[in-house]
Amino acid sequence: MHTIPGAWHRAAAGAGLVGSDGQVRPTIFAEMSALAAETGALNLGQGFPDEDGPAEVLEAAREAIAGGMNQYPPGRGIPDLLAAISEHQSRFYGLRPDPAREVLVTAGATEALAATLLALIDGPDDEVVVFEPFYDSYAAIVALAGARLVTVPLRWPEFQPDLDRLRQAVTDRTRVILVNDPHNPTGAVFTAEVRDEVLRLAERHDAVIVTDEVYEHLVFGAPHVPIATLPGAWERTLTISSAGKTFSTTGWKIGWVSGPAELISAVLAVKQFLTYVNGSPFQPAIARGLRLDDGFFRGIAEALRAKRDLLGRGLRAAGFAVSEPAGSYFTVADARDLGATDAAAFCRALPGRAGVVAIPLTAFVTPEHRDEYATLVRFAACKRIEVLEDAAGRLAASRDRA
Repeated sequence: MHTIPGAWHRAAAGAGLVGSDGQVRPTIFAEMSALAAETGALNLGQGFPDEDGPAEVLEAAREAIAGGMNQYPPGRGIPDLLAAISEHQSRFYGLRPDPAREVLVTAGATEALAATLLALIDGPDDEVVVFEPFYDSYAAIVALAGARLVTVPLRWPEFQPDLDRLRQAVTDRTRVILVNDPHNPTGAVFTAEVRDEVLRLAERHDAVIVTDEVYEHLVFGAPHVPIATLPGAWERTLTISSAGKTFSTTGWKIGWVSGPAELISAVLAVKQFLTYVNGSPFQPAIARGLRLDDGFFRGIAEALRAKRDLLGRGLRAAGFAVSEPAGSYFTVADARDLGATDAAAFCRALPGRAGVVAIPLTAFVTPEHRDEYATLVRFAACKRIEVLEDAAGRLAASRDRA
Protein backbone atom coordinates (compact mmCIF):
# COMPACT_ATOMS: atom_id res chain seq x y z
CA MET A 1 0.00 0.00 0.00
CA HIS A 2 1.28 3.48 -0.84
CA THR A 3 2.30 5.86 1.92
CA ILE A 4 -0.56 7.96 3.23
CA PRO A 5 0.43 11.61 2.87
CA GLY A 6 0.00 14.09 5.67
CA ALA A 7 1.49 15.61 8.77
CA TRP A 8 0.82 12.45 10.77
CA HIS A 9 4.06 10.92 9.48
CA ARG A 10 6.05 13.94 10.65
CA ALA A 11 4.53 13.63 14.14
CA ALA A 12 5.23 9.89 14.32
CA ALA A 13 8.80 10.38 13.13
CA GLY A 14 9.30 13.18 15.65
CA ALA A 15 8.31 10.79 18.44
CA GLY A 16 10.70 8.14 17.14
CA LEU A 17 7.96 5.76 16.02
CA VAL A 18 9.06 5.31 12.39
CA GLY A 19 11.43 2.41 11.83
CA SER A 20 14.19 2.15 9.23
CA ASP A 21 11.70 0.28 7.03
CA GLY A 22 9.31 3.24 7.14
CA GLN A 23 6.74 1.38 9.22
CA VAL A 24 5.13 3.09 12.21
CA ARG A 25 5.53 1.23 15.50
CA PRO A 26 3.36 1.55 18.62
CA THR A 27 4.70 3.69 21.44
CA ILE A 28 6.99 1.96 23.91
CA PHE A 29 4.30 2.46 26.57
CA ALA A 30 1.72 0.55 24.52
CA GLU A 31 4.25 -2.16 23.68
CA MET A 32 5.41 -2.70 27.25
CA SER A 33 1.92 -2.54 28.77
CA ALA A 34 0.81 -5.18 26.26
CA LEU A 35 3.83 -7.28 27.22
CA ALA A 36 2.90 -6.95 30.89
CA ALA A 37 -0.63 -8.17 30.14
CA GLU A 38 0.63 -11.00 27.97
CA THR A 39 3.19 -12.28 30.48
CA GLY A 40 1.50 -11.42 33.76
CA ALA A 41 4.49 -9.25 34.68
CA LEU A 42 4.20 -6.40 37.18
CA ASN A 43 3.89 -3.18 35.20
CA LEU A 44 6.36 -0.63 36.58
CA GLY A 45 6.64 0.87 33.11
CA GLN A 46 3.73 3.18 32.37
CA GLY A 47 3.21 5.91 34.95
CA PHE A 48 -0.30 5.42 36.23
CA PRO A 49 -1.32 4.65 39.83
CA ASP A 50 -3.01 1.39 40.76
CA GLU A 51 -4.98 3.01 43.59
CA ASP A 52 -7.92 5.42 43.48
CA GLY A 53 -7.63 9.02 44.53
CA PRO A 54 -9.29 10.71 47.52
CA ALA A 55 -12.84 9.57 48.23
CA GLU A 56 -14.26 13.10 48.39
CA VAL A 57 -13.01 13.83 44.88
CA LEU A 58 -14.50 10.62 43.48
CA GLU A 59 -17.77 11.31 45.28
CA ALA A 60 -17.91 14.84 43.85
CA ALA A 61 -17.79 13.36 40.34
CA ARG A 62 -20.65 10.99 41.17
CA GLU A 63 -22.65 13.90 42.55
CA ALA A 64 -22.03 15.92 39.40
CA ILE A 65 -23.18 13.07 37.15
CA ALA A 66 -26.29 12.49 39.28
CA GLY A 67 -26.92 16.24 39.30
CA GLY A 68 -27.02 16.47 35.52
CA MET A 69 -23.59 17.92 34.71
CA ASN A 70 -23.30 15.73 31.63
CA GLN A 71 -23.39 18.21 28.75
CA TYR A 72 -20.84 20.65 27.35
CA PRO A 73 -19.18 22.82 29.98
CA PRO A 74 -18.10 26.38 29.09
CA GLY A 75 -15.21 26.50 26.63
CA ARG A 76 -12.68 27.82 29.13
CA GLY A 77 -13.85 25.44 31.86
CA ILE A 78 -16.55 25.65 34.53
CA PRO A 79 -16.18 28.84 36.60
CA ASP A 80 -15.72 26.94 39.87
CA LEU A 81 -12.74 24.98 38.53
CA LEU A 82 -11.20 28.11 37.00
CA ALA A 83 -11.53 29.78 40.40
CA ALA A 84 -10.10 26.75 42.20
CA ILE A 85 -7.05 26.68 39.90
CA SER A 86 -6.46 30.37 40.56
CA GLU A 87 -6.84 29.81 44.30
CA HIS A 88 -4.40 26.90 44.13
CA GLN A 89 -1.78 29.02 42.36
CA SER A 90 -2.19 31.73 44.97
CA ARG A 91 -2.20 29.36 47.96
CA PHE A 92 0.93 27.44 47.02
CA TYR A 93 2.95 29.90 44.94
CA GLY A 94 1.67 33.43 45.47
CA LEU A 95 0.50 33.71 41.86
CA ARG A 96 -2.92 35.24 41.27
CA PRO A 97 -4.15 34.52 37.75
CA ASP A 98 -7.50 36.03 36.80
CA PRO A 99 -9.77 32.96 36.54
CA ALA A 100 -11.84 34.55 33.77
CA ARG A 101 -8.91 35.55 31.53
CA GLU A 102 -5.70 33.84 32.64
CA VAL A 103 -6.72 30.20 33.19
CA LEU A 104 -7.86 27.58 30.66
CA VAL A 105 -9.05 24.01 31.37
CA THR A 106 -7.83 21.36 28.91
CA ALA A 107 -8.10 17.64 28.21
CA GLY A 108 -5.16 16.83 30.43
CA ALA A 109 -1.71 18.38 30.33
CA THR A 110 -1.03 16.65 27.01
CA GLU A 111 -3.69 18.71 25.25
CA ALA A 112 -2.52 21.84 27.03
CA LEU A 113 0.98 21.21 25.67
CA ALA A 114 -0.28 20.44 22.18
CA ALA A 115 -2.53 23.50 21.99
CA THR A 116 0.19 25.73 23.41
CA LEU A 117 2.91 24.60 21.03
CA LEU A 118 0.60 24.63 18.00
CA ALA A 119 -0.50 28.13 18.98
CA LEU A 120 2.97 29.59 19.48
CA ILE A 121 5.03 27.88 16.76
CA ASP A 122 4.84 29.45 13.33
CA GLY A 123 6.88 27.20 11.07
CA PRO A 124 10.30 25.80 10.20
CA ASP A 125 12.23 28.90 11.28
CA ASP A 126 11.08 28.42 14.89
CA GLU A 127 12.94 26.31 17.43
CA VAL A 128 11.78 24.72 20.67
CA VAL A 129 14.41 24.00 23.30
CA VAL A 130 13.80 20.99 25.57
CA PHE A 131 15.82 19.07 28.12
CA GLU A 132 16.69 15.55 26.96
CA PRO A 133 15.46 12.90 27.82
CA PHE A 134 11.96 14.31 27.31
CA TYR A 135 8.32 13.23 27.43
CA ASP A 136 7.70 11.84 23.95
CA SER A 137 4.73 14.06 23.08
CA TYR A 138 7.01 17.11 23.03
CA ALA A 139 8.88 15.93 19.96
CA ALA A 140 5.71 14.75 18.24
CA ILE A 141 3.93 18.11 18.59
CA VAL A 142 6.99 20.16 17.66
CA ALA A 143 7.36 18.05 14.52
CA LEU A 144 3.64 18.31 13.78
CA ALA A 145 3.95 22.10 13.98
CA GLY A 146 6.85 21.97 11.54
CA ALA A 147 9.41 23.48 13.90
CA ARG A 148 12.85 22.27 15.00
CA LEU A 149 13.49 20.53 18.30
CA VAL A 150 16.74 21.57 20.01
CA THR A 151 17.81 19.43 22.95
CA VAL A 152 19.94 20.07 26.03
CA PRO A 153 21.22 16.83 27.58
CA LEU A 154 20.64 15.77 31.18
CA ARG A 155 23.43 13.47 32.29
CA TRP A 156 23.37 10.49 34.65
CA PRO A 157 23.18 10.45 37.63
CA GLU A 158 22.12 13.98 38.71
CA PHE A 159 20.28 14.81 35.45
CA GLN A 160 20.95 18.56 35.75
CA PRO A 161 21.72 20.47 32.55
CA ASP A 162 25.07 22.03 31.78
CA LEU A 163 24.32 25.76 31.70
CA ASP A 164 26.84 26.39 28.93
CA ARG A 165 25.03 23.83 26.75
CA LEU A 166 21.75 25.56 27.59
CA ARG A 167 23.19 28.93 26.54
CA GLN A 168 24.36 27.45 23.25
CA ALA A 169 20.93 25.96 22.57
CA VAL A 170 18.87 29.12 23.08
CA THR A 171 19.16 31.62 20.22
CA ASP A 172 17.07 34.29 18.53
CA ARG A 173 15.34 31.45 16.63
CA THR A 174 14.08 29.96 19.91
CA ARG A 175 10.33 30.48 20.11
CA VAL A 176 9.71 28.33 23.20
CA ILE A 177 11.84 27.01 26.05
CA LEU A 178 9.93 23.97 27.33
CA VAL A 179 10.71 23.03 30.92
CA ASN A 180 9.38 19.86 32.59
CA ASP A 181 9.99 20.24 36.35
CA PRO A 182 9.76 17.90 38.25
CA HIS A 183 11.11 15.99 35.29
CA ASN A 184 9.79 12.95 33.48
CA PRO A 185 11.48 10.53 32.88
CA THR A 186 14.47 11.23 35.17
CA GLY A 187 12.80 12.39 38.41
CA ALA A 188 15.11 15.42 38.55
CA VAL A 189 14.08 18.72 40.14
CA PHE A 190 15.96 21.60 38.58
CA THR A 191 18.11 23.89 40.68
CA ALA A 192 17.46 27.58 41.24
CA GLU A 193 20.43 28.32 38.95
CA VAL A 194 18.76 26.43 36.11
CA ARG A 195 15.46 28.25 36.59
CA ASP A 196 17.20 31.61 36.71
CA GLU A 197 19.17 30.89 33.55
CA VAL A 198 16.07 29.76 31.66
CA LEU A 199 14.41 33.07 32.48
CA ARG A 200 17.51 35.11 31.62
CA LEU A 201 17.83 33.42 28.24
CA ALA A 202 14.11 33.76 27.50
CA GLU A 203 14.30 37.50 28.19
CA ARG A 204 17.47 37.91 26.14
CA HIS A 205 16.07 36.08 23.11
CA ASP A 206 12.38 37.04 23.53
CA ALA A 207 11.22 33.43 23.94
CA VAL A 208 8.13 32.11 25.70
CA ILE A 209 8.69 29.75 28.62
CA VAL A 210 6.26 26.82 28.72
CA THR A 211 6.38 24.69 31.85
CA ASP A 212 5.03 21.19 32.37
CA GLU A 213 4.49 20.87 36.13
CA VAL A 214 2.20 17.86 36.44
CA TYR A 215 4.33 16.44 39.28
CA GLU A 216 4.31 19.73 41.21
CA HIS A 217 3.01 18.13 44.44
CA LEU A 218 5.18 15.02 44.17
CA VAL A 219 8.54 16.43 45.28
CA PHE A 220 10.61 15.04 48.14
CA GLY A 221 12.79 17.94 49.27
CA ALA A 222 12.10 21.65 49.20
CA PRO A 223 8.67 22.76 47.90
CA HIS A 224 8.18 23.07 44.15
CA VAL A 225 9.07 26.48 42.68
CA PRO A 226 7.34 27.40 39.40
CA ILE A 227 9.41 29.53 37.02
CA ALA A 228 6.40 31.87 36.75
CA THR A 229 7.09 33.02 40.32
CA LEU A 230 10.50 34.49 39.43
CA PRO A 231 10.64 38.29 39.07
CA GLY A 232 9.72 39.22 35.50
CA ALA A 233 8.79 35.67 34.47
CA TRP A 234 4.98 35.84 34.56
CA GLU A 235 4.71 38.00 31.45
CA ARG A 236 6.34 35.35 29.24
CA THR A 237 5.44 32.07 30.98
CA LEU A 238 2.64 29.58 30.42
CA THR A 239 2.32 27.14 33.32
CA ILE A 240 0.74 23.74 32.62
CA SER A 241 -0.42 21.15 35.14
CA SER A 242 -3.16 18.58 35.62
CA ALA A 243 -5.18 16.62 38.14
CA GLY A 244 -4.15 13.14 37.06
CA LYS A 245 -0.93 12.76 39.02
CA THR A 246 -2.00 14.74 42.11
CA PHE A 247 -5.35 13.00 42.61
CA SER A 248 -4.64 9.60 40.97
CA THR A 249 -7.24 10.31 38.29
CA THR A 250 -5.16 9.96 35.14
CA GLY A 251 -8.14 8.67 33.17
CA TRP A 252 -10.21 11.79 33.78
CA LYS A 253 -7.92 13.97 31.65
CA ILE A 254 -8.46 17.29 33.41
CA GLY A 255 -5.57 19.68 32.89
CA TRP A 256 -5.04 23.41 32.74
CA VAL A 257 -2.76 26.18 31.61
CA SER A 258 -2.36 29.57 33.28
CA GLY A 259 -0.51 32.71 32.28
CA PRO A 260 -0.94 36.19 30.77
CA ALA A 261 -4.31 36.77 29.14
CA GLU A 262 -2.91 37.37 25.66
CA LEU A 263 -1.00 34.07 25.71
CA ILE A 264 -3.99 32.18 27.11
CA SER A 265 -6.18 33.65 24.34
CA ALA A 266 -3.71 32.35 21.76
CA VAL A 267 -3.82 28.86 23.27
CA LEU A 268 -7.64 28.95 23.44
CA ALA A 269 -7.80 29.83 19.74
CA VAL A 270 -6.24 26.42 19.00
CA LYS A 271 -7.61 24.37 21.91
CA GLN A 272 -11.24 25.10 21.00
CA PHE A 273 -10.71 23.23 17.72
CA LEU A 274 -9.06 20.22 19.33
CA THR A 275 -11.31 18.74 22.02
CA TYR A 276 -13.50 21.87 22.29
CA VAL A 277 -14.41 20.88 25.88
CA ASN A 278 -14.16 17.77 28.04
CA GLY A 279 -14.88 16.09 31.35
CA SER A 280 -17.89 18.09 32.47
CA PRO A 281 -18.69 16.09 35.65
CA PHE A 282 -15.01 15.72 36.51
CA GLN A 283 -14.35 19.44 36.57
CA PRO A 284 -16.27 20.19 39.80
CA ALA A 285 -14.65 17.12 41.35
CA ILE A 286 -11.16 18.46 40.63
CA ALA A 287 -12.21 21.87 41.96
CA ARG A 288 -13.02 20.11 45.22
CA GLY A 289 -9.68 18.32 45.14
CA LEU A 290 -7.69 21.51 44.66
CA ARG A 291 -9.31 22.88 47.81
CA LEU A 292 -8.32 19.92 50.02
CA ASP A 293 -6.29 20.86 53.09
CA ASP A 294 -2.51 21.04 53.18
CA GLY A 295 -2.30 17.68 54.92
CA PHE A 296 -3.53 15.94 51.79
CA PHE A 297 -0.82 17.47 49.61
CA ARG A 298 1.90 16.72 52.15
CA GLY A 299 0.58 13.20 52.50
CA ILE A 300 0.76 12.26 48.83
CA ALA A 301 4.39 13.42 48.65
CA GLU A 302 5.29 11.52 51.81
CA ALA A 303 3.59 8.36 50.58
CA LEU A 304 5.39 8.50 47.24
CA ARG A 305 8.72 9.20 48.94
CA ALA A 306 8.29 5.96 50.90
CA LYS A 307 7.54 4.10 47.68
CA ARG A 308 10.54 5.70 45.98
CA ASP A 309 12.77 4.51 48.81
CA LEU A 310 11.34 0.99 48.71
CA LEU A 311 11.80 0.76 44.94
CA GLY A 312 15.33 2.16 45.14
CA ARG A 313 16.37 -0.40 47.79
CA GLY A 314 14.93 -3.19 45.69
CA LEU A 315 16.69 -2.04 42.54
CA ARG A 316 20.05 -1.75 44.32
CA ALA A 317 19.62 -5.20 45.84
CA ALA A 318 18.94 -6.54 42.34
CA GLY A 319 22.22 -5.12 41.05
CA PHE A 320 21.16 -1.85 39.45
CA ALA A 321 22.88 1.47 40.03
CA VAL A 322 20.19 3.99 40.97
CA SER A 323 19.73 7.72 40.47
CA GLU A 324 17.65 8.84 43.44
CA PRO A 325 14.81 11.05 42.13
CA ALA A 326 13.92 14.35 43.80
CA GLY A 327 10.36 14.23 42.47
CA SER A 328 7.84 12.57 40.14
CA TYR A 329 6.72 8.94 39.90
CA PHE A 330 9.95 7.67 38.39
CA THR A 331 13.33 6.18 39.25
CA VAL A 332 16.05 5.74 36.62
CA ALA A 333 18.41 2.81 37.08
CA ASP A 334 21.51 1.71 35.19
CA ALA A 335 21.45 -1.95 34.14
CA ARG A 336 25.05 -1.98 32.89
CA ASP A 337 26.25 -4.16 35.79
CA LEU A 338 23.54 -6.68 34.91
CA GLY A 339 25.03 -7.10 31.44
CA ALA A 340 22.78 -4.66 29.59
CA THR A 341 24.10 -2.96 26.47
CA ASP A 342 20.77 -2.00 24.90
CA ALA A 343 18.06 -0.66 27.24
CA ALA A 344 15.22 -1.53 24.85
CA ALA A 345 16.37 -5.14 24.46
CA PHE A 346 16.91 -5.39 28.22
CA CYS A 347 13.36 -4.14 28.94
CA ARG A 348 11.82 -6.48 26.37
CA ALA A 349 13.55 -9.42 28.05
CA LEU A 350 12.88 -8.33 31.63
CA PRO A 351 9.24 -9.58 31.86
CA GLY A 352 10.34 -13.10 30.96
CA ARG A 353 13.47 -12.91 33.06
CA ALA A 354 12.05 -11.28 36.19
CA GLY A 355 8.30 -10.79 35.76
CA VAL A 356 8.67 -6.98 35.84
CA VAL A 357 8.13 -4.34 33.15
CA ALA A 358 10.21 -1.16 32.83
CA ILE A 359 10.73 1.42 30.09
CA PRO A 360 14.05 2.06 28.31
CA LEU A 361 15.24 5.63 28.67
CA THR A 362 16.19 5.53 25.00
CA ALA A 363 12.48 5.93 24.25
CA PHE A 364 12.76 9.51 25.51
CA VAL A 365 15.76 10.72 23.49
CA THR A 366 16.58 11.63 19.91
CA PRO A 367 18.17 8.90 17.75
CA GLU A 368 21.56 10.61 17.61
CA HIS A 369 21.85 10.55 21.43
CA ARG A 370 20.58 7.06 22.24
CA ASP A 371 24.04 5.65 22.78
CA GLU A 372 24.50 8.06 25.70
CA TYR A 373 21.54 6.47 27.53
CA ALA A 374 22.00 2.93 26.26
CA THR A 375 21.80 1.08 29.59
CA LEU A 376 19.36 3.27 31.52
CA VAL A 377 15.81 2.16 32.34
CA ARG A 378 12.89 3.86 34.05
CA PHE A 379 10.74 2.28 36.77
CA ALA A 380 7.50 3.77 38.13
CA ALA A 381 6.98 3.85 41.90
CA CYS A 382 3.30 4.89 41.75
CA LYS A 383 2.06 1.41 42.65
CA ARG A 384 0.78 -0.24 45.82
CA ILE A 385 3.42 -1.08 48.43
CA GLU A 386 2.79 -4.78 48.05
CA VAL A 387 3.32 -4.54 44.28
CA LEU A 388 6.65 -2.77 44.76
CA GLU A 389 7.74 -5.33 47.35
CA ASP A 390 6.80 -8.15 44.97
CA ALA A 391 8.68 -6.46 42.12
CA ALA A 392 11.77 -6.01 44.30
CA GLY A 393 11.68 -9.69 45.23
CA ARG A 394 11.29 -10.78 41.62
CA LEU A 395 14.19 -8.61 40.45
CA ALA A 396 16.47 -9.88 43.23
CA ALA A 397 15.51 -13.49 42.48
CA SER A 398 16.23 -13.02 38.78
CA ARG A 399 19.72 -11.75 39.64
CA ASP A 400 20.35 -14.78 41.83
CA ARG A 401 19.34 -17.07 38.93
CA ALA A 402 21.57 -15.27 36.44
